[in-house]
Amino acid sequence: MRVRAAAVIVDGARLLLHRRREDAFWALPGGRVEAGETGPEALQRELLEELDEAVESGELLWVVENFFRGTGDAAPRQELGLCFRVALPAASRLAARTGPFAGMEEHARLVFQWFDRAALERIEIRPQALAAPLRHLLDGQAPSAAARHLVQRDGADAQ
Repeated sequence: MRVRAAAVIVDGARLLLHRRREDAFWALPGGRVEAGETGPEALQRELLEELDEAVESGELLWVVENFFRGTGDAAPRQELGLCFRVALPAASRLAARTGPFAGMEEHARLVFQWFDRAALERIEIRPQALAAPLRHLLDGQAPSAAARHLVQRDGADAQ
């Protein structure tokens, strides 16, 4: 099982998402938690590598157990996602970005984009279990005081 730390970055009424150029779906920015790292440490490292942005990780909002098949996978995968609220620093260059923009890592082929609430209705977000909570967040509904545990099972044969 893989552990992934993800950033919930809201700027006003918009949310930052990313995808690989070849993917049709969007996800929260972040990446794999490496051995010896905490979720917040992994998130800080990933956002520095991918966006050249030093951030502080905030509260844990959701824990997502995601069961899925990647392209070409014979067997289902399992990922544990730790979704943390992240506030941008006052001098952040990210807030001024418009339209899709490339990340810093050339080999990763990542595309980042800000989405408002209406746009979230028109795109595919993975894991899908996060779509409604993210829309609620942009609607101004605060997440519960305790982190929520979400489970996403893609495909009938995912166990």
